[in-house]
Amino acid sequence: MTETAIQTNAATVVGTSSLAKLRAQCALAFMIGASLIFMVGFAHSDVLHNAAHDTRHSLAFPCH
Repeated sequence: MTETAIQTNAATVVGTSSLAKLRAQCALAFMIGASLIFMVGFAHSDVLHNAAHDTRHSLAFPCH
């Protein structure tokens, strides 16, 4: 193999790994964000509940 081919193969491996890490980070961020919005909606504190309620309405999510 030539040096260029080896560098191209290495870049592909690194790029795939980075893409997988990015997808995992995005999935984790989505799960944390979704759980904050939906879990806080069931909180007993009126301030927390109303904040989550307003957020759901701003995202056009029907909540009642």
